[in-house]
Amino acid sequence: MELAGKTILVTGAASGIGRATAIKLTEAGANVIIADINADGLDETAAMLPKPAQVKLFDASDYESCAALIDSVAQDGLDALCNVSGILKWGPSDTFSMADFDAVMQINAGSVFALCQAAMPHLVKSRGSIVNTSSIAGLAGLAYTVAYSASKHAVLAITKGLAIEFAKRGVRVNAICPGVVNTPMVHTMMEPPQDVDMDLIMSNAPKLEDGACDPEDIANMFAYLIGDKAAKITGAHFVIDGGQMAG
Repeated sequence: MELAGKTILVTGAASGIGRATAIKLTEAGANVIIADINADGLDETAAMLPKPAQVKLFDASDYESCAALIDSVAQDGLDALCNVSGILKWGPSDTFSMADFDAVMQINAGSVFALCQAAMPHLVKSRGSIVNTSSIAGLAGLAYTVAYSASKHAVLAITKGLAIEFAKRGVRVNAICPGVVNTPMVHTMMEPPQDVDMDLIMSNAPKLEDGACDPEDIANMFAYLIGDKAAKITGAHFVIDGGQMAG
């Protein structure tokens, strides 16, 4: 198995993409550590894994909690970090609260940098890799998701900056940009706020038949980017969106 013996931390593992990624990496032979703020969801994920995993609670909105998570799991080495934790708050920009804007930026972008920063000394030792979760919202402006889009643009900037800075020290840093994925977070968009023009949103609908992705589609890319077949890939982002960004 390609990832046999590798120690990999997956955040946001209580559901959705994080859960699917933890399962995929474990099936590929990795020793997976799953982390989230949702204890019940983590327990459900742990029960789905083909072999036992470390289960860690942490709060992505708290930078000290992010650093403490890395300290607690990396003492015996860390080969890869999968940053999946994130939140989605959306609605008309003229009434969107600054408190919500700050929360989205802190969890979706701030925690990514905090976790990368704390993990980097360990990944330099292992010549490991980081895979961050951006979004197609990190590549284009999307109506009613200004905060989310700003946070995901920031994730790409973090990814590319770290990739350049640490390339000569053997650490690869990449990002995945999912489109619509069948996850609990995306399902919150099925009940739009008032004063939302759904035509603006649906202009970026997937083009493929049954084009919405499943979490497993994204998990496959995490496994690929961590593996040796991606040894020459760093500073890159990969769009998996059923054709949403094609035009």
